[in-house]
Amino acid sequence: MATFEIFMPALSSTMTEGKIVEWLKQPGDRVERGESVLVVESDKADMDVESFEAGFLGAVLLPAGSTAPVGETIGLVVETEAELENLRANGTATPSPTATPTATAPPAAVPPPTPAPEVKVEPKAEVAAVGGNRVIASPRARKLAQQLGVKLEGLQGSGPHGRLVAADVEKAAGKVPSIAPASAAPPAAVVPLPAVVVAAPGETKPFSTLQQAVNRNMMASLATPSFRVGYTITTTKLDAFYKQVKPKGVTMTALLAKAVALTLVRHPQLNAAYSDAGTSFPTAINVAVAVAMEGGGLLTPVLAQADRVDLYSLSRNWADLVARARTKQLKPEEYSSGTFTLSNLGMFGVDRFDAILPPGTGAILAVGASRPVVVANSDGSIAVKAQMQVNITADHRVIYGADAAAFLKDLALLIENDPESLAL
Repeated sequence: MATFEIFMPALSSTMTEGKIVEWLKQPGDRVERGESVLVVESDKADMDVESFEAGFLGAVLLPAGSTAPVGETIGLVVETEAELENLRANGTATPSPTATPTATAPPAAVPPPTPAPEVKVEPKAEVAAVGGNRVIASPRARKLAQQLGVKLEGLQGSGPHGRLVAADVEKAAGKVPSIAPASAAPPAAVVPLPAVVVAAPGETKPFSTLQQAVNRNMMASLATPSFRVGYTITTTKLDAFYKQVKPKGVTMTALLAKAVALTLVRHPQLNAAYSDAGTSFPTAINVAVAVAMEGGGLLTPVLAQADRVDLYSLSRNWADLVARARTKQLKPEEYSSGTFTLSNLGMFGVDRFDAILPPGTGAILAVGASRPVVVANSDGSIAVKAQMQVNITADHRVIYGADAAAFLKDLALLIENDPESLAL
């Protein structure tokens, strides 16, 4: 007989605390090995937490809605019904001194109460729709299935590696999916939601987990010696090319990300980041793009290897990333592996702005709206041209003014003279 502790898991390398969204099991319920026990909200996503031990959920020490640091005990699992009855009889509300872990082991800074074998409960991996008798589904899909009375067993998953998502449940219930699977149709242009928080006058609204993570990152950015460089880019040819490829599902975000990635190939210094050992040059060009989230805060979904992925696939990937970001279904590597960040407020009509450098990267590019402007040509003639203002914020420890200026100059040459090459 044994009692196992459920710890608050670390769902990402930056996670310091998590919020319990929902307990999928209640005290007394049977728990199978590999079965989801609860849903935890990290700073960026909701993830299922599985048990690596079979038995019964003996106690819930923190209810849904509670927040706890990584490594804190939040529940107990017991092996037998006799142990379950003993917990009930004793009204146990604190961990047993002989308990051993059955959830993600805490970091070294927060050790478990007693030494224990390294037995983990990890975020549910998106590896198959069904594993044995288990159904692999997103937290939102599970909740929706309960609301609509849909059985998940036997459903075909359209998510990554066959994972069931909300759209699959809605389809099974005969409803029009609110978010179609990524492969169902070419993506439409994605417009970020304005970060508007509705509150009553005089109310103090607590920060969400996501907002707290953003706040920590912004405070960390104050320790970085950064500088800014601006550039004006004529977008006449880019706008014309966008009109050609937009009906094929290409977004302006994908166009800009592709242009940035191809320029970074020629300027690897802008893709580098500071480390204690020196300048760190990553093995890939991963363009992170800032997306405003409903209710406040932002995420930076990552277009991995944007220089190597074709423009049309890049656009499909982006639509899928944004859809899953807004339903908190991104995997950690899909929002934390960016090597260069792009922030575009042009769709809101913003002319120019400065972006704050995200920790762990060397540069971020702020893109304003393209507008018709009266300009003087080199021969002295006057013309009206569409132009946009871009500002780069860079870490001066690894990037210098000449590096940023050369990058912006080449980015402008690509956009102004050869945007068609972005589709090659």
